[in-house]
Amino acid sequence: MVTITIKGGTPEGYESLCKTGTRSHIISGFRATEEEVFCRTFYIEREIRFPVRQCTFYEDSRLTSKEDMEEIAWYLRSTNGKPTRNVGFASGAHLRERKSEEPETLPTANDSNESTE
Repeated sequence: MVTITIKGGTPEGYESLCKTGTRSHIISGFRATEEEVFCRTFYIEREIRFPVRQCTFYEDSRLTSKEDMEEIAWYLRSTNGKPTRNVGFASGAHLRERKSEEPETLPTANDSNESTE
């Protein structure tokens, strides 16, 4: 059996980039042929009448944008307001020093009841 390969032909099972793009406006009807696709990249929204394979302005809506990541990011601030204080992870020596400075805690009534049971 001979296999014929066509370069640059229409691929089988292709999906338009507009389905997952952030700038697309898709209106679908009840039939497969009832679909209108508009692109919001341009100043005036344009209708796209064919499935899009490649687009230079494509942004995937399934990925988080930089603006979204900045919005959910944690901002670390020092508790005493001094700009010279380091913020972030502490070294083991610093933690041992802090632990030695903390006052010793006394057992509560709940602690003594649990130990007798």
